[in-house]
Amino acid sequence: MAAIGTVIDGKYEILKQVGKGGMSRVYLAMDQHLNKQWAVKEIRRNADEKNNEVIIQSLLAEANLMKKLDHPALPRIVDILDSREYIYVIMDYIEGEPLSRILEEEGPQPQEKVLEWARQLCEALDYLHTRKPPVIYRDMKPGNIMLRPDGRVKLIDFGIAREYKEGKAGDTTPLGTKGYAAPEQFGGMGQTDARTDIYSLGVTLYQLVTGKSPNEPPYEFYPIRYWNPSLSGGLENILEKCLKPNPAERYQSCAELLYDLNHYEEADDEYRAAQKKKLHKFTTVAVLAAVFLAAGVGGQVLKNVANRNNFDAVYAQAQRAADPAEKESLLLSCIEILPSSYEAYQSLIDTYKGDTTFTTEEEAQLKKCLFPNLSQLQAGEGYGELAFELGKLYWYYYDYGDAADNAVTRMTSSTRWFEDALDYGSPEASYRSMAAVYRDIGLFNQNITLDVEEASDMGKYAPYWENLKELARQMEENPDQAEIVTLECYRLVTDAVETYARKFKADGVSQEEMEQVLASIRNGTENLQPTTDKTEALKAYIMGRFDSAGESIANAFVETRVPDSEQVVER
Repeated sequence: MAAIGTVIDGKYEILKQVGKGGMSRVYLAMDQHLNKQWAVKEIRRNADEKNNEVIIQSLLAEANLMKKLDHPALPRIVDILDSREYIYVIMDYIEGEPLSRILEEEGPQPQEKVLEWARQLCEALDYLHTRKPPVIYRDMKPGNIMLRPDGRVKLIDFGIAREYKEGKAGDTTPLGTKGYAAPEQFGGMGQTDARTDIYSLGVTLYQLVTGKSPNEPPYEFYPIRYWNPSLSGGLENILEKCLKPNPAERYQSCAELLYDLNHYEEADDEYRAAQKKKLHKFTTVAVLAAVFLAAGVGGQVLKNVANRNNFDAVYAQAQRAADPAEKESLLLSCIEILPSSYEAYQSLIDTYKGDTTFTTEEEAQLKKCLFPNLSQLQAGEGYGELAFELGKLYWYYYDYGDAADNAVTRMTSSTRWFEDALDYGSPEASYRSMAAVYRDIGLFNQNITLDVEEASDMGKYAPYWENLKELARQMEENPDQAEIVTLECYRLVTDAVETYARKFKADGVSQEEMEQVLASIRNGTENLQPTTDKTEALKAYIMGRFDSAGESIANAFVETRVPDSEQVVER
């Protein structure tokens, strides 16, 4: 057991114990190098216990699985330390409380709040299910969902998660929590897959919105409006589909489920009946109208002209709107009228940039209007440039979690858009070279922790340095860039020098080159005059890191003479 004040691996200082399991303890620790808090899971090796090594291997398998993952709703594993007596797993410290405790203290949760949690969990599961190979979580329940102070949720405890094995008849071991586990988790129904997690998510949402545990009477899932008539009939139908015993009758993917959650009111039986009635009336009118139209083509032309006119009117109104919320609403209406309009998406991106913060709420709204139209947008000539702008929106403005945790998340969230810019953009497009720089920097930060663990990082720092230099050069050559863009670039390069100076040196980057780049960035930062509290704070942070970054460069190139042999070696 680690005592308070113990320093593990020369940098993780134990502050307090925050959890305890059968063979492990979890501590809150401070990284003395990065001044950042982490959770440290301590796993004791015990040669006297027969099953100890099996459990150890299971816990290590969990940690190694999580090391491959990178999503805002999943905790990150940053280090695994193996000693004779203990194994220490260093991971994100997640501040907040489990939804199981919130249920105990507050009872059923408001429908809109549960729906928002459901959307976040769907996105996290969809991320897991679309890995190669897919990862099946298998233990969704309120106790494994942490609610952070910012209202976002995170999945914890990947102890029984598994990778889907193509062609395998069933799971090796039937695991899951009673009441929440799908029928197929107990064997005899084939291998668990994405639909297994959808069942458990359905149970979890059912409990959150009704307060009824699956392990308490009546031990069955009555319709949610039996418990609370004010709940949505649409949500009731969605949960009923999630909870089908036969996987083939459930939602087949989390993307399919997420769509219905975003349109849950349309899943209501009364709504559908009303829509059918409207459709009948519309059909009658359409038949009559067809008599007066010589050809369908002529009707479509008229419709397109009307849509364009409507779009132009609403778009002009959006450009005049002073209130950002009103402007966002009008632009979303424009996208509904013409879903393939690049100018509406670009204007929406500019609106989100307006206050220098792209919030998670704005991200959810953007995805809601963007993803259903993505294939249509990708077929057009302007998609490459739009994807490039989406990448920069995430890279510089995405506001997920604390600033200290946010930098890597922003970079990795943007990578897919820069990939799209390169895949769909014109070979002659002016943004291509920068899209490649952004993508490569994002991929470096996404993969470097695992590369270090696997000792496969040698040779990867020189290309990273060249990309950082190019990014800094672009800022210098384009002084009209938004101040947040320039400062975020300066922060990235300064932090990289401070963290990787020795690695850059090992890959052949000279001391003079590093010092020149750092001096150029320092000069640019000193001359920049911030106009907002956010950029003022960012400038202050960067200015406070220059001395430390300079020391890192100097230390990387210090040479010490060994008295006995008078041989010069690196320290």
